[in-house]
Amino acid sequence: MQLTFRELLTALHGMLFGGFFLMAIFGLVVELVRSRSTAVPSELTPSGRRLEATFLILMAAFGWLAVFTGTYVIYPWYRAKPPAGTTDLTAYPRSLLLSHPTTAAWHNLGMEWKEHIAFFAVIAITMLAFVLLRQRAALRQNPALRNAALGFSLLALVSCGVAAGFGAMLDKAAPVTGGNTITLMRSSQ
Repeated sequence: MQLTFRELLTALHGMLFGGFFLMAIFGLVVELVRSRSTAVPSELTPSGRRLEATFLILMAAFGWLAVFTGTYVIYPWYRAKPPAGTTDLTAYPRSLLLSHPTTAAWHNLGMEWKEHIAFFAVIAITMLAFVLLRQRAALRQNPALRNAALGFSLLALVSCGVAAGFGAMLDKAAPVTGGNTITLMRSSQ
């Protein structure tokens, strides 16, 4: 089983950082819905508060890792311009997508949306983590603030899901490849 260096970084970006971020947002949504359904808000122990703070900070950190690796590592490889006269565009994903009318929309709609909506998701979650850490008491006492937090977390979940969906489909249509080959497992034959 082999991957190129770029394929490995793309997998880390999407499956590790992005996947953990998406699951963490879902966990936050579940917790916010659960907190709306309780008659008496639960009080966390000091160790529970530390665990909650760690979760919120790691959630935002995984989001920023996904966005920064996508923006500053994967995206430049995706946008690389082929040299003049190049006919095999497999090493140039953006150009490959734009070279066919049937796949151009993957770039024109998919990548353009993915670039921007991912930033919205991570900014919303960072704001939510800050509010949830700093305004714990106000959240328990103010249903409108709890509902606003739930609304932002749902928007972030949908935004992250859209970015992840487009990312998976774009990687299927025009994967970012290249770099040194890394052997993960050798064949037994």
